[in-house]
Amino acid sequence: MKFHLMQTGVIGRRHELEAGMAGQRPELYQRFLAEVRDYVRLADDLGYAAYCQPEHHLQIEGFEINNHPGMFSLYVGLHSKRMKAGIMGYTLPTHNPVRVAEEIATLDHMLQGRLQVGFTRGYHARWVDSMAARPGVSATTPVNAKARDEQDALNREVFEESLQVIKKAWASDVFSHKGKHWQFPPEGGSAGHPAYASMGKGMDADGIVRQIGIAPKCYQSPHPKIYGGFAGSMTTVDMWAREGGKPIVLAADLDFCDALWNRYADTARKHEREVAREDVAAWGGFLMLTDDKDKARQLLAEHQWFWDKWFIPFGQKMPNVLIGSADEIADQIGRAHDRLGFNELFLMFGQGHLNPDQNNEELEKFASLVAPRFATKDAEGTLV
Repeated sequence: MKFHLMQTGVIGRRHELEAGMAGQRPELYQRFLAEVRDYVRLADDLGYAAYCQPEHHLQIEGFEINNHPGMFSLYVGLHSKRMKAGIMGYTLPTHNPVRVAEEIATLDHMLQGRLQVGFTRGYHARWVDSMAARPGVSATTPVNAKARDEQDALNREVFEESLQVIKKAWASDVFSHKGKHWQFPPEGGSAGHPAYASMGKGMDADGIVRQIGIAPKCYQSPHPKIYGGFAGSMTTVDMWAREGGKPIVLAADLDFCDALWNRYADTARKHEREVAREDVAAWGGFLMLTDDKDKARQLLAEHQWFWDKWFIPFGQKMPNVLIGSADEIADQIGRAHDRLGFNELFLMFGQGHLNPDQNNEELEKFASLVAPRFATKDAEGTLV
C-alpha cells in the first residue's frame, strides 16, 4: 500500500485566521512556504509516496492558499528526492485544457516522472465563477436551489470535455477537436508557416493549420497517473470508470464505499475496461494520531472548527476521520482495506492550522507505527 499526504493549504493558525485577511500577509505566506518545505522533506525521508494539494484562488482569508497547481508541485519536487508531487487537482472548468495538457507534460519532465495528477470540478463559487474558462460556467455550489441542476450540468459538461481534450493531446502527435464547448484549432483553422510543412505536422496543402500538438510530450508514458479528486457521487464514479481515472474517496461509510467500488467496476466493464479491485479507487481521511484521549478530543475540536468555519457552508461534509492511537488507526484502516481492497491511502493532516511539532509527531508515528503493518519500503525508500 502507498501512503499520500494531502494538505489543504492553510496559511495560519486559528488566531491568525480569525484576525482577518491572513491570506494577504507576506510574513504568513513566507512561514507557510518554509513549513511546507519542511513537511515535504520529512515526508520524503519517512517514505510517503506523494505530497498533494488542491487548486484554489482568491483565498484572502487564508484557508486554502494553493493558487497554482503546477508551480506548487514544482516546489514540492525541488525539496524532495524520490517522493512524487500530487496535483489534486486542476479545476478544469477554469482552464484551457490544451494549456493544462502541455503544462502537466512540462512539469512531468521537470520532475522526471515524479508527478501524479488529479482533476476536479470546483465547488468554491467566488473563484470558479471569476475564472471560468467558458461562458456561463460556475461552481458546483449553486446560488440557489433553482439553479442547481442547470449549473451542475454545465460544469460537468465542460469538465468532462476538457478531460477528453487533455487525454487526446497526450495521446496524439497532432489532433483536432470539435465539441460542444471547445474547438481546437478554432473554426476555419489558423495561419500556417512553411516550417510546419517541412518539420512539423498539422497544416494542410493550403497553408492552414488543421491540427495542433503539444510540446513536450509527457515524460511518463503515456502520461502521469490520473486521479479523480474526492468522488462522492455515482455519476462521478461512472465518469471516472469510463475515462480511466482513479477516484479518491474520503468517506467513513463502508457500505457506501463498497457500493461505489462495485459501481466503478461494473461501469468500467461495460466500457471494456477490466479493473482490479485495488485499482478502482483510493481511500483515506483526516489523520489525528495520539495515545492521549484528551489530546484526541482537542485535535478533533480544532479540526472541527476549521471544517465548520470554512467548508460546511460550501456543503462540504467533513471527511472520514482517522483518530486515536496507532493501534486504533491501524484497525480503522484494516477494516476498510478488508472490505474495499484499496492499495493507496490519502491522509489529510493539520498543515497550517496546527503547529509543525504536532504535525511532525503524527507523520512520524504513522510512518513508524501504522504504515509498516500494511507496507514495506522498496529500494528507493517508498512505503509500498
